[in-house]
Amino acid sequence: MSVNSLRPGGLMAIDREMARQHGDALASLENAGETAKAIANSLKRTGRLLLLGMGGSHAVGRAMEPFYRDLGIDAVALPLSEQLNQPLPLAGRTILVTSQSGESAEVLRFLAEAGISQDSGPEDVFGLTLEAGSTIARMLPSLVGAGGTEHAFAATRSLTVTFALHAAILAALGEDQQQALTLLSQPEEPDVSAALDAMRDVSTIVTSGRRMQGVAEAIALGLTELSRLPCFSLEGGQLRHGPMEMLGPKVGIILFRAREATSELVARMARDAASAGSPVVIFDASGKQPVEGVITIPVAASGGMAAIFVLLPAAQRFMVEFSASRVADAGTPVRSSKVTRSE
Repeated sequence: MSVNSLRPGGLMAIDREMARQHGDALASLENAGETAKAIANSLKRTGRLLLLGMGGSHAVGRAMEPFYRDLGIDAVALPLSEQLNQPLPLAGRTILVTSQSGESAEVLRFLAEAGISQDSGPEDVFGLTLEAGSTIARMLPSLVGAGGTEHAFAATRSLTVTFALHAAILAALGEDQQQALTLLSQPEEPDVSAALDAMRDVSTIVTSGRRMQGVAEAIALGLTELSRLPCFSLEGGQLRHGPMEMLGPKVGIILFRAREATSELVARMARDAASAGSPVVIFDASGKQPVEGVITIPVAASGGMAAIFVLLPAAQRFMVEFSASRVADAGTPVRSSKVTRSE
């Protein structure tokens, strides 16, 4: 019997998406062109950014907040559902609405309630999507990622491509993205078997980071969707303030560390979580010495967007293989759909 005949069809679909994500991300970054410049000009004018999305799209927004803030932009990421029901004012802000399908229920409601049509709408509202024919792409000036719609359940390629669209905006704002381009063109394939062994007996996984918290949130979502275990994410400081009471052999901790000022805080959390009895894995782009007593999955030393482009695929591979070890039909949703069409 072949290996493929043993692998669930849903995971094989994810494998196909992941195999092309670096090439599609490169094409997305290099071809963003005038729309990326228009978004950058809007940000220079407003100095304020509201990032709206659901699921993985919101996790991308969370990951991007610190990079825009570094440029002096007042950046806030909110779930689109929260914006609909507890809205921040849109006036005076650049709005980026992210939806890989461009058709989710919240996106359609937002467009209707904001009075956006093909002929009119508020200034400084833009879309990010993978589907050129979607409602969001028709209604808003949009950055459209290369490669078209992601069909596999649980976001992988769509995340990497959307991050590339943001890298194009940062480049238009004057940020050097050469290392990000280099790492996308020379993707790594780190061995995650030690991480899988460490998490063999856990009943839940908590992901966490500091500056890489958005990446942690994206992976927690994917772990929950694919493994059907209650995996979730807590920002590093928030994990310290009480939730460490849950730590122990059945609670796995996955940490994300890049070459940045907060890397030592991540290392301290790793040591403390391990001393509490939890198995701990660090996906590590810091370039620093591994933390004693925990499993380290090293990737190319990098910070900023480059760190996202090396940490995310490595963690995605762990996410997929962990889920394959827990669920016979991982990748086939039983209660969800790829495009959520109801609120």
